[in-house]
Amino acid sequence: MIINNRQIGKDSAPYIIAELSANHNGDIQRAFDSILAAKNAGADAVKIQTYTADTMTIDCDKPDFQIKGGLWDGYNLYDLYKEAQTPYEWHQPLFEYARKIGITIFSSPFDETAVDLLEELGTPAYKIASFEMTDLPLVKYVAKTGKPMIISTGMANLSEIEEVVEVAKSNGCQELVLLHCVSAYPAPIDQIHLKTIPDLSKKFGVLSGLSDHTMGTVVATTSVALGACLIEKHFTLSRQDKGPDSAFSLEPDELEQLCQDTKIAWQSLGEVRYETKDAEEDNVKFRRSIYAIRDIRTGENFTQENVKRIRPGFGLDPKHWEKLLSSKASCNIVRGFPISFDQVL
Repeated sequence: MIINNRQIGKDSAPYIIAELSANHNGDIQRAFDSILAAKNAGADAVKIQTYTADTMTIDCDKPDFQIKGGLWDGYNLYDLYKEAQTPYEWHQPLFEYARKIGITIFSSPFDETAVDLLEELGTPAYKIASFEMTDLPLVKYVAKTGKPMIISTGMANLSEIEEVVEVAKSNGCQELVLLHCVSAYPAPIDQIHLKTIPDLSKKFGVLSGLSDHTMGTVVATTSVALGACLIEKHFTLSRQDKGPDSAFSLEPDELEQLCQDTKIAWQSLGEVRYETKDAEEDNVKFRRSIYAIRDIRTGENFTQENVKRIRPGFGLDPKHWEKLLSSKASCNIVRGFPISFDQVL
Protein backbone atom coordinates (compact mmCIF):
# COMPACT_ATOMS: atom_id res chain seq x y z
CA MET A 1 0.00 0.00 0.00
CA ILE A 2 1.12 3.54 -0.72
CA ILE A 3 -0.31 6.68 0.90
CA ASN A 4 1.14 9.98 -0.34
CA ASN A 5 4.25 8.26 -1.68
CA ARG A 6 4.92 6.50 1.63
CA GLN A 7 5.21 2.75 1.21
CA ILE A 8 3.36 0.70 3.84
CA GLY A 9 4.22 -2.95 4.26
CA LYS A 10 6.61 -5.46 5.75
CA ASP A 11 9.58 -3.95 3.90
CA SER A 12 9.05 -0.50 5.44
CA ALA A 13 9.15 0.89 8.95
CA PRO A 14 5.72 0.88 10.61
CA TYR A 15 3.37 3.63 9.47
CA ILE A 16 2.36 5.66 12.53
CA ILE A 17 -1.01 7.42 12.64
CA ALA A 18 -1.72 9.99 15.34
CA GLU A 19 -5.48 9.88 15.90
CA LEU A 20 -6.65 13.34 16.92
CA SER A 21 -10.28 12.25 17.40
CA ALA A 22 -11.96 14.62 19.89
CA ASN A 23 -8.75 15.83 21.49
CA HIS A 24 -9.06 19.23 19.81
CA ASN A 25 -11.50 19.97 22.66
CA GLY A 26 -13.62 22.17 20.41
CA ASP A 27 -10.76 24.55 19.63
CA ILE A 28 -9.50 24.72 16.04
CA GLN A 29 -6.20 26.28 17.13
CA ARG A 30 -5.64 23.29 19.37
CA ALA A 31 -6.31 21.10 16.33
CA PHE A 32 -3.66 23.01 14.35
CA ASP A 33 -1.22 22.74 17.24
CA SER A 34 -1.89 19.02 17.52
CA ILE A 35 -1.18 18.44 13.84
CA LEU A 36 2.13 20.26 14.17
CA ALA A 37 3.02 18.33 17.32
CA ALA A 38 2.28 15.03 15.56
CA LYS A 39 4.51 16.08 12.68
CA ASN A 40 7.33 17.07 15.04
CA ALA A 41 7.02 13.79 16.93
CA GLY A 42 7.67 11.85 13.73
CA ALA A 43 4.19 10.50 12.94
CA ASP A 44 3.52 9.65 9.31
CA ALA A 45 -0.07 10.85 9.40
CA VAL A 46 -2.66 12.55 11.54
CA LYS A 47 -6.22 11.33 11.39
CA ILE A 48 -9.43 13.12 12.23
CA GLN A 49 -13.05 11.95 12.37
CA THR A 50 -15.75 13.26 10.07
CA TYR A 51 -19.25 13.27 11.52
CA THR A 52 -21.83 15.47 13.20
CA ALA A 53 -24.09 14.55 16.05
CA ASP A 54 -26.94 14.31 13.55
CA THR A 55 -25.09 11.92 11.24
CA MET A 56 -24.22 9.67 14.18
CA THR A 57 -27.51 9.43 16.05
CA ILE A 58 -30.66 11.35 17.02
CA ASP A 59 -31.27 13.72 19.89
CA CYS A 60 -33.14 11.39 22.19
CA ASP A 61 -33.12 10.77 25.94
CA LYS A 62 -34.61 7.30 25.88
CA PRO A 63 -32.59 4.62 27.71
CA ASP A 64 -31.18 3.19 24.49
CA PHE A 65 -29.34 6.46 23.90
CA GLN A 66 -27.84 6.79 27.38
CA ILE A 67 -24.27 5.78 28.19
CA LYS A 68 -23.91 3.96 31.47
CA GLY A 69 -20.47 3.15 32.85
CA GLY A 70 -17.05 3.57 31.32
CA LEU A 71 -15.22 6.66 30.19
CA TRP A 72 -18.32 8.49 28.96
CA ASP A 73 -20.72 7.58 31.75
CA GLY A 74 -23.69 9.92 32.04
CA TYR A 75 -23.69 11.22 28.47
CA ASN A 76 -26.40 10.56 25.97
CA LEU A 77 -25.02 9.75 22.54
CA TYR A 78 -26.13 12.97 20.88
CA ASP A 79 -24.50 15.20 23.48
CA LEU A 80 -21.27 13.21 23.40
CA TYR A 81 -20.95 13.45 19.62
CA LYS A 82 -21.94 17.12 19.63
CA GLU A 83 -19.07 17.80 22.02
CA ALA A 84 -16.57 15.53 20.28
CA GLN A 85 -17.23 16.30 16.60
CA THR A 86 -14.72 17.96 14.32
CA PRO A 87 -16.91 20.54 12.57
CA TYR A 88 -17.19 20.12 8.82
CA GLU A 89 -16.11 23.73 8.31
CA TRP A 90 -12.79 22.94 10.01
CA HIS A 91 -11.88 20.22 7.55
CA GLN A 92 -10.56 22.32 4.69
CA PRO A 93 -8.28 24.50 6.85
CA LEU A 94 -7.02 21.42 8.71
CA PHE A 95 -6.26 19.60 5.46
CA GLU A 96 -4.55 22.69 4.04
CA TYR A 97 -2.45 23.17 7.17
CA ALA A 98 -1.33 19.54 7.29
CA ARG A 99 -0.28 19.68 3.65
CA LYS A 100 1.54 22.95 4.25
CA ILE A 101 3.70 21.51 7.03
CA GLY A 102 4.21 18.17 5.27
CA ILE A 103 2.23 15.57 7.17
CA THR A 104 -0.43 13.32 5.65
CA ILE A 105 -3.98 13.88 6.85
CA PHE A 106 -7.06 11.74 6.31
CA SER A 107 -10.17 10.80 8.22
CA SER A 108 -12.70 8.25 9.37
CA PRO A 109 -16.04 8.97 7.67
CA PHE A 110 -19.17 7.96 9.56
CA ASP A 111 -21.69 8.34 6.76
CA GLU A 112 -21.87 9.02 3.03
CA THR A 113 -21.95 12.83 3.42
CA ALA A 114 -18.62 12.59 5.20
CA VAL A 115 -17.16 10.61 2.30
CA ASP A 116 -18.39 13.23 -0.16
CA LEU A 117 -16.72 15.98 1.86
CA LEU A 118 -13.46 14.07 2.12
CA GLU A 119 -13.46 13.37 -1.61
CA GLU A 120 -13.79 17.10 -2.27
CA LEU A 121 -10.77 17.66 -0.04
CA GLY A 122 -8.72 15.03 -1.89
CA THR A 123 -8.20 12.67 1.03
CA PRO A 124 -5.49 10.12 0.18
CA ALA A 125 -7.05 7.27 2.18
CA TYR A 126 -9.94 6.27 4.42
CA LYS A 127 -10.15 4.67 7.85
CA ILE A 128 -13.24 2.67 8.78
CA ALA A 129 -13.76 2.75 12.53
CA SER A 130 -14.48 -0.43 14.45
CA PHE A 131 -18.03 0.63 15.27
CA GLU A 132 -18.74 1.27 11.57
CA MET A 133 -17.12 -1.81 10.05
CA THR A 134 -20.48 -3.61 10.11
CA ASP A 135 -22.09 -0.70 8.21
CA LEU A 136 -21.50 -2.47 4.92
CA PRO A 137 -23.32 0.14 2.80
CA LEU A 138 -20.85 2.73 4.11
CA VAL A 139 -17.91 0.40 3.47
CA LYS A 140 -19.15 -0.15 -0.08
CA TYR A 141 -19.49 3.61 -0.65
CA VAL A 142 -15.92 4.19 0.55
CA ALA A 143 -14.54 1.27 -1.47
CA LYS A 144 -15.99 2.71 -4.66
CA THR A 145 -13.67 5.74 -4.32
CA GLY A 146 -10.77 3.40 -5.10
CA LYS A 147 -8.70 4.92 -2.29
CA PRO A 148 -6.63 2.81 0.14
CA MET A 149 -8.71 1.62 3.09
CA ILE A 150 -7.76 0.91 6.69
CA ILE A 151 -10.37 -1.04 8.64
CA SER A 152 -10.36 -1.57 12.41
CA THR A 153 -11.75 -4.91 13.54
CA GLY A 154 -12.66 -4.10 17.15
CA MET A 155 -15.64 -6.15 18.44
CA ALA A 156 -15.79 -8.09 15.17
CA ASN A 157 -15.98 -11.85 14.92
CA LEU A 158 -14.36 -13.77 12.09
CA SER A 159 -17.53 -13.87 10.00
CA GLU A 160 -17.95 -10.09 10.22
CA ILE A 161 -14.35 -9.55 9.15
CA GLU A 162 -14.87 -11.87 6.20
CA GLU A 163 -17.93 -9.86 5.18
CA VAL A 164 -16.27 -6.46 5.37
CA VAL A 165 -13.19 -7.63 3.45
CA GLU A 166 -15.37 -9.14 0.72
CA VAL A 167 -17.46 -5.95 0.40
CA ALA A 168 -14.38 -3.72 0.28
CA LYS A 169 -12.55 -5.83 -2.29
CA SER A 170 -15.56 -6.48 -4.51
CA ASN A 171 -16.36 -2.78 -4.73
CA GLY A 172 -13.02 -1.45 -5.85
CA CYS A 173 -10.68 -1.45 -2.88
CA GLN A 174 -7.33 -2.81 -4.01
CA GLU A 175 -5.20 -1.62 -1.09
CA LEU A 176 -6.41 -2.72 2.34
CA VAL A 177 -4.99 -2.89 5.84
CA LEU A 178 -6.87 -4.65 8.64
CA LEU A 179 -6.14 -3.37 12.11
CA HIS A 180 -6.44 -5.66 15.09
CA CYS A 181 -8.28 -3.67 17.73
CA VAL A 182 -9.87 -4.06 21.14
CA SER A 183 -12.66 -1.52 21.44
CA ALA A 184 -12.29 -0.71 25.11
CA TYR A 185 -11.09 2.64 26.44
CA PRO A 186 -8.49 2.04 27.74
CA ALA A 187 -8.06 -1.57 26.61
CA PRO A 188 -6.85 -4.12 29.19
CA ILE A 189 -3.47 -5.62 28.37
CA ASP A 190 -4.50 -9.21 29.04
CA GLN A 191 -7.22 -9.01 26.39
CA ILE A 192 -5.11 -7.61 23.54
CA HIS A 193 -4.02 -10.93 21.98
CA LEU A 194 -1.46 -9.49 19.57
CA LYS A 195 -0.98 -12.91 17.95
CA THR A 196 -4.14 -12.07 16.01
CA ILE A 197 -2.15 -9.60 13.88
CA PRO A 198 -0.24 -12.13 11.73
CA ASP A 199 -3.31 -14.35 11.57
CA LEU A 200 -5.36 -11.51 10.04
CA SER A 201 -2.77 -11.10 7.33
CA LYS A 202 -2.59 -14.84 6.68
CA LYS A 203 -6.35 -15.44 6.62
CA PHE A 204 -7.31 -12.51 4.41
CA GLY A 205 -4.23 -11.96 2.28
CA VAL A 206 -3.88 -8.31 3.34
CA LEU A 207 -1.54 -6.17 5.38
CA SER A 208 -2.29 -6.03 9.09
CA GLY A 209 -1.59 -3.65 11.94
CA LEU A 210 -2.87 -2.40 15.27
CA SER A 211 -5.31 0.23 16.45
CA ASP A 212 -4.14 0.47 20.03
CA HIS A 213 -6.20 1.74 22.95
CA THR A 214 -3.92 0.50 25.72
CA MET A 215 -2.06 2.90 27.96
CA GLY A 216 1.52 3.67 26.98
CA THR A 217 3.55 2.42 24.04
CA VAL A 218 4.72 -1.09 25.01
CA VAL A 219 1.89 -2.96 23.30
CA ALA A 220 2.19 -0.96 20.09
CA THR A 221 5.95 -1.45 19.96
CA THR A 222 5.60 -5.17 20.64
CA SER A 223 3.12 -5.48 17.77
CA VAL A 224 5.90 -4.72 15.28
CA ALA A 225 7.54 -8.06 16.10
CA LEU A 226 4.30 -9.76 15.07
CA GLY A 227 4.16 -8.02 11.71
CA ALA A 228 2.18 -4.85 12.39
CA CYS A 229 2.98 -2.54 9.48
CA LEU A 230 0.64 0.24 10.60
CA ILE A 231 -0.09 1.49 14.12
CA GLU A 232 -2.74 3.95 15.17
CA LYS A 233 -2.71 5.65 18.58
CA HIS A 234 -4.90 8.40 19.97
CA PHE A 235 -2.98 11.61 20.53
CA THR A 236 -3.41 14.71 22.68
CA LEU A 237 -1.31 17.73 23.50
CA SER A 238 -1.90 17.08 27.20
CA ARG A 239 -3.97 14.60 29.18
CA GLN A 240 -4.21 17.22 31.89
CA ASP A 241 -6.45 19.30 29.62
CA LYS A 242 -9.02 16.49 29.68
CA GLY A 243 -11.38 15.78 26.81
CA PRO A 244 -13.50 12.85 25.57
CA ASP A 245 -10.53 10.71 24.50
CA SER A 246 -7.64 12.18 26.46
CA ALA A 247 -7.43 9.50 29.17
CA PHE A 248 -6.04 6.84 26.81
CA SER A 249 -4.16 9.16 24.43
CA LEU A 250 -0.41 9.69 24.03
CA GLU A 251 1.20 13.04 24.71
CA PRO A 252 3.79 14.44 22.26
CA ASP A 253 6.87 13.01 23.99
CA GLU A 254 5.23 9.58 24.15
CA LEU A 255 4.26 9.72 20.49
CA GLU A 256 7.86 10.62 19.63
CA GLN A 257 9.06 7.64 21.69
CA LEU A 258 6.60 5.39 19.90
CA CYS A 259 7.82 6.55 16.49
CA GLN A 260 11.43 5.91 17.48
CA ASP A 261 10.87 2.58 19.22
CA THR A 262 8.72 1.05 16.50
CA LYS A 263 11.32 1.96 13.89
CA ILE A 264 14.05 0.34 16.01
CA ALA A 265 11.87 -2.73 16.57
CA TRP A 266 11.27 -3.04 12.83
CA GLN A 267 14.97 -2.61 12.02
CA SER A 268 15.85 -5.33 14.52
CA LEU A 269 13.65 -7.92 12.77
CA GLY A 270 15.87 -8.14 9.71
CA GLU A 271 15.81 -11.54 8.04
CA VAL A 272 16.62 -15.16 8.85
CA ARG A 273 20.41 -15.36 8.99
CA TYR A 274 22.68 -17.92 10.66
CA GLU A 275 26.10 -16.91 9.36
CA THR A 276 28.47 -14.71 11.30
CA LYS A 277 27.22 -11.13 11.19
CA ASP A 278 29.47 -8.26 10.15
CA ALA A 279 29.36 -6.79 13.66
CA GLU A 280 30.60 -10.10 15.09
CA GLU A 281 33.66 -10.54 12.89
CA ASP A 282 36.10 -8.84 15.25
CA ASN A 283 34.93 -10.97 18.18
CA VAL A 284 35.39 -14.39 16.58
CA LYS A 285 39.01 -14.35 17.77
CA PHE A 286 37.83 -14.35 21.37
CA ARG A 287 36.18 -17.76 21.12
CA ARG A 288 37.92 -20.61 22.91
CA SER A 289 40.54 -22.70 21.14
CA ILE A 290 43.32 -25.12 22.11
CA TYR A 291 46.64 -23.66 23.34
CA ALA A 292 49.86 -25.02 24.80
CA ILE A 293 49.95 -24.12 28.50
CA ARG A 294 53.52 -25.33 28.95
CA ASP A 295 56.44 -26.14 26.64
CA ILE A 296 55.88 -29.37 24.71
CA ARG A 297 58.68 -31.46 23.17
CA THR A 298 58.61 -33.29 19.84
CA GLY A 299 56.96 -36.72 20.29
CA GLU A 300 55.42 -35.82 23.64
CA ASN A 301 51.79 -36.80 24.20
CA PHE A 302 49.22 -34.05 24.36
CA THR A 303 47.65 -34.12 27.83
CA GLN A 304 45.41 -32.00 29.98
CA GLU A 305 48.56 -30.82 31.74
CA ASN A 306 50.18 -29.32 28.62
CA VAL A 307 47.23 -28.12 26.51
CA LYS A 308 44.00 -26.38 27.43
CA ARG A 309 40.84 -24.94 25.85
CA ILE A 310 41.11 -21.19 26.47
CA ARG A 311 40.56 -17.84 24.85
CA PRO A 312 41.59 -16.49 22.31
CA GLY A 313 40.45 -18.44 19.26
CA PHE A 314 43.54 -18.79 17.05
CA GLY A 315 44.13 -22.47 17.78
CA LEU A 316 42.23 -25.67 17.01
CA ASP A 317 38.50 -25.65 17.71
CA PRO A 318 37.55 -27.30 21.01
CA LYS A 319 35.66 -29.97 19.02
CA HIS A 320 39.10 -31.55 18.25
CA TRP A 321 39.94 -31.87 21.95
CA GLU A 322 39.44 -35.60 22.46
CA LYS A 323 41.27 -36.52 19.25
CA LEU A 324 44.17 -34.25 20.22
CA LEU A 325 44.55 -35.96 23.59
CA SER A 326 45.25 -39.26 21.81
CA SER A 327 47.97 -37.67 19.63
CA LYS A 328 51.60 -36.58 19.90
CA ALA A 329 53.41 -33.35 19.07
CA SER A 330 55.19 -33.29 15.71
CA CYS A 331 57.50 -30.49 16.80
CA ASN A 332 58.53 -28.44 19.80
CA ILE A 333 55.72 -26.13 20.92
CA VAL A 334 56.27 -23.12 23.16
CA ARG A 335 53.89 -22.30 26.03
CA GLY A 336 51.19 -19.82 24.91
CA PHE A 337 51.31 -20.99 21.28
CA PRO A 338 48.07 -22.01 19.52
CA ILE A 339 47.85 -25.65 18.53
CA SER A 340 47.36 -26.36 14.81
CA PHE A 341 47.02 -29.57 12.78
CA ASP A 342 50.57 -29.32 11.42
CA GLN A 343 51.87 -29.71 14.99
CA VAL A 344 50.03 -33.01 15.50
CA LEU A 345 51.30 -36.50 14.56
